[in-house]
Amino acid sequence: MKLDDKLYLVRYNTDKKNHIKLLDPDACLQCEDKPCTRICPAHVYHWDEEEKRISVGYEGCLECGTCRVGCPDNIAWDYPRGGFGVSWKNG
Repeated sequence: MKLDDKLYLVRYNTDKKNHIKLLDPDACLQCEDKPCTRICPAHVYHWDEEEKRISVGYEGCLECGTCRVGCPDNIAWDYPRGGFGVSWKNG
């Protein structure tokens, strides 16, 4: 089974409150390789070339914390509030 097929099985209880924030969105303009767009297994971060910004789709976050390793100075990440977030029992 491919990774994308496995990710499809994961279920979420999405909160309206974003648990991931870019501290300085303009810093992404200076970052040449944009590691958050490559290392996130759930593809939460996407570089929009037309708008010159990173969009964050926090709703699909696997809560693994990998983004904090790739961009430790610009990503503020917390677990979602209680009762929200990823449900591992289906994945």
